[in-house]
Amino acid sequence: MSQHVPIHSWSGSYYINSEKRWVSGTLSLTRTTLHFTSEQNQESLASLRLSRIMEIKMESSSFIFSTLTVLEQGNIKHWFGSLKPCRAAVYHVLEHFWRERLLSPTEPHGAEAPLSKGQELISLISGAQRRLEDTGKVLHHQGEQFDNMAQGLEKIESDLNVADKLLHELECPSWWPFGKLPWKSHQEAKSEAAAKSSYTKGAGKGQKVITSIPAIISRVGSTGDMKPGSLTVLVSSLEVRDANGQLLHHYEREEVDDIRVHNPYEISVRQRFIGRPDICFRVLSAKMVEALSVLEMQYKKKIEFTRDYAVFQVTPTTTPGSPEGAGNIWSAGHGQDTDVPVEVPAGELTQLQLQVLQPTVTEAEAQELKQMLQQLKSLALEAETELERQDEALDVLSSSTDHTTMNINRHTRRMRKLM
Repeated sequence: MSQHVPIHSWSGSYYINSEKRWVSGTLSLTRTTLHFTSEQNQESLASLRLSRIMEIKMESSSFIFSTLTVLEQGNIKHWFGSLKPCRAAVYHVLEHFWRERLLSPTEPHGAEAPLSKGQELISLISGAQRRLEDTGKVLHHQGEQFDNMAQGLEKIESDLNVADKLLHELECPSWWPFGKLPWKSHQEAKSEAAAKSSYTKGAGKGQKVITSIPAIISRVGSTGDMKPGSLTVLVSSLEVRDANGQLLHHYEREEVDDIRVHNPYEISVRQRFIGRPDICFRVLSAKMVEALSVLEMQYKKKIEFTRDYAVFQVTPTTTPGSPEGAGNIWSAGHGQDTDVPVEVPAGELTQLQLQVLQPTVTEAEAQELKQMLQQLKSLALEAETELERQDEALDVLSSSTDHTTMNINRHTRRMRKLM
């Protein structure tokens, strides 16, 4: 059912070549097809599979009207005009999904043929494997952050030891002058600069790219501003860039107020302000599933799934490059009668019963599933080991932070006595 739910729709018109006239209606893009429905009687006038499209171009009709043309296999050309918000926005979205499908290495041959249960299982496990790999990347970067924090605490501790010796020397002599220290302001400026530089270095270390996906970017509030670009997910921030790699906006993790998931291919990221407009970008991508798996971990409390997203969850989402039948095999028989094997006398098995008793997973598929499950097991064990290491690191960080705080407070009291 969700295969036919539109990812994006635009109002426009379609040219019927046999009747030599334009018909108003709606152009819709789904996971696998592009189709046009008339406005008057809701009749489907054109339905094109993305895998059969040869070319998408922006042209002019009668050298005057701006149109969008789609060339299908067999040199069949379809003309679309009066597209809203604008022709360029529709072109960028269609070209993005079409190219991502062509470039995908998992494009199935004979897309109309249904997948076997073994292939569905393989697709399901490969999706779980990709998600676990993304989780491993996040855990790895998180572990690096803990290591950097531990190194920073060690440096602070060594500096505090030096401060302790200096304070001891200042407290001991009887000739120590009264009043404020003349070099205090110079030392404060020096320590402030050192703190700033250490913060900058720490921030630079944390800005590692977890994943970056090509996307269609639009700023909410600007009409027709849908252009190619990319969404980059870093360890502690998000970046929105244009097609040339120029930075459009940088969201720090604490600056992101909410991430709305409109469907498995489209999200909006918002940063709220008081007294001026919010900064909100809408991101549409055929590879959004790769970024969503990471965003759900990093922004758990800030992600909001809209009602439109629930429509796509009737069957699990697949990217345009994944096998079209890949889905939740456990719900495949929901609402349908299932065949239950019954005991029958030998020699009286019908042809239908023989088909039911045949294995649904071949030996080759079983071997592939075995290897994939072994890889999943190793990934899960590595993640568990990393989590245990990080738990120990957190305990050490907690005790070191408490100890460092106590030393800083003690040194502060000693310095106040000297003033």
